[in-house]
Amino acid sequence: MFWSAALAADSTPRPTSPTTLDDAHRSATNAAGWVEENWSTWLSVGLRIALILVIAFVLRSVLRRGITKLIERMNRTAQAVNGTALGGLLVNVERRRQRSAAIGSVLRSVASFAIMGTAGLMILSALQINLAPLLASAGVAGVAIGFGARNLVTDFLSGVFMILEDQYGVGDSIDAGVASGEVIEVGLRVTKLRGDNGEIWYVRNGEVKRIGNLSQGWATAGVDVQIRADEDLDRVREVINQVGVDMGKDEPWNERLWEPIEVLGLAAVYLDSMVVQVSARTMPGKALGVERELRWRIKKALDEAGIQLVGHPPEANLATEVADGSAGVNAPSALANPDSPQSAAASPLSPPPAASPPAPTK
Repeated sequence: MFWSAALAADSTPRPTSPTTLDDAHRSATNAAGWVEENWSTWLSVGLRIALILVIAFVLRSVLRRGITKLIERMNRTAQAVNGTALGGLLVNVERRRQRSAAIGSVLRSVASFAIMGTAGLMILSALQINLAPLLASAGVAGVAIGFGARNLVTDFLSGVFMILEDQYGVGDSIDAGVASGEVIEVGLRVTKLRGDNGEIWYVRNGEVKRIGNLSQGWATAGVDVQIRADEDLDRVREVINQVGVDMGKDEPWNERLWEPIEVLGLAAVYLDSMVVQVSARTMPGKALGVERELRWRIKKALDEAGIQLVGHPPEANLATEVADGSAGVNAPSALANPDSPQSAAASPLSPPPAASPPAPTK
């Protein structure tokens, strides 16, 4: 009973003092004064933030548009040169397209990151936010990410410098150390190669320590012509030079041969043959085809001129040792002597004598 009465007494609402008109007027006056004191600050900060955002977006749009126009101009230049005599060599359209696309992607990303990052920092500064802790945290996070993803950062930076320096491109035959083949795609992190047997290699750019580009500059085609030792060398030189002149006039060899075919001289002299070395400077990547065609034409020209070719040079006759007749004879064995203890131990035991039949009883 006592506890019930106490709880009922506590649960009864207590009368509150009513808010007077003076208190309400005082609160409204204070709020209006606070707004009147700070509205100019809010307006100036808002206008500053809006101006920062407008300038950032406009500058970002202008830079990205300019980069895109530059990349399109590079591609149009490549397409204009394509189809000319040196179009397939100096300006590979696919190579230039991928290279320009990669460079454009990097430039657009860098421009966007720099502009928007700067705008974000300016907005935080306008809001009077202390940037020192934020920058310190970002620095620590950057160091942690750099250590954790150092391979990815290395691949990316290596790919950027490879593309900017134009170390190789699509269509080039390269030797990257870990793999070799024809470049079919160049990326910021991975380079894709097609090997000689058709396999595709994915090579991370950070793993490439050296690059051997077989498609830049020029290549050398070399052919060795082995003839008999009694042939007239001047006549052989004349025939080969005429082959080079005729080949330089025919298509497509007139574009692939950059210099006249040259007879370098004798590369080797043997007892019954000699080797004449022929060389030609060719378009990069076309040396193998030039060598095959040059062998074909030289063989036909020499046959028509009555100059005979010979096979491989004879190998040196090495003095062979006379076979020792005793080498195939086995060493004497103790079992060969029937009177030796070893022969007696190894000889089979003789069967016991057969028992004689018992004598018949009378």
